[in-house]
Amino acid sequence: MTRAGRLARISAAIAAAVSLAACSGDQLLTTNTLTADISAAPGGAYGAGGEPKAPPFNPFHDGTPTDYGRREVMANPALADVLKTGPLPEMSIGSADAPVTVVKYASLTCPYCRRFQATVFPAFKRDYIDTGKVRYIVREFPIGRSSGNATIALRCAPASQYFTLYGKFLDRQASWVSQEVRIDKIHAVAAESGLSRAEFDACLKNQDLIAGLKWVKDRGRTLGVIGTPNFYIQNKLVKKVLDYGDLKALVDAELAAGTSMAVAN
Repeated sequence: MTRAGRLARISAAIAAAVSLAACSGDQLLTTNTLTADISAAPGGAYGAGGEPKAPPFNPFHDGTPTDYGRREVMANPALADVLKTGPLPEMSIGSADAPVTVVKYASLTCPYCRRFQATVFPAFKRDYIDTGKVRYIVREFPIGRSSGNATIALRCAPASQYFTLYGKFLDRQASWVSQEVRIDKIHAVAAESGLSRAEFDACLKNQDLIAGLKWVKDRGRTLGVIGTPNFYIQNKLVKKVLDYGDLKALVDAELAAGTSMAVAN
């Protein structure tokens, strides 16, 4: 192999590693191919005993296991627990009266989230969201500094552009995801939604926005979310990457259960 060929292979390997590490918190759950939030590791990883610490949320830094105290995870949450909202508005599409709600926790640097968006979401939207069967919610679970900055841009842009911009950030990960935070590249994607650089810079310092993102992510951890993508189908947590068949089966089961309950009543 030529020297140029070797360099090309090394560059490709580094790019792939950056893409994974940027959304994995340096830890991958290889058993189910999903990217893990290192700060949501079991309590033992943070040391036993003592009161839980409540660290200030920083979307640019996801911490190390010793940064956090033991976190309580809600066992068997009800649907009302899953749908509880904080200071930021819920970002959803589909009918508010849909019989089934699907919540996706996502990091914008996550390659598995990108794959789901490209290969599963279009058909799922056509068959379930657009037909009124499913209300679909995206909740931000930023892992790593690049994802944190992009998440702020996503929330700072006009709400009407949220899902379009969300798809663009995922589709164009190669243009902005890096070991170093590439603010200019992140804004270049966000600018297509009409977000000016001055608005973006102001949002990076917006403590109310950051506090709102803290609530979304910490609530996700309380609900048992450990990485991306994680899903809630109604009140059932699914901690793995789903293909269309997987998601269809889960949603169809909930639709059938709802129909059976309606008939029984």
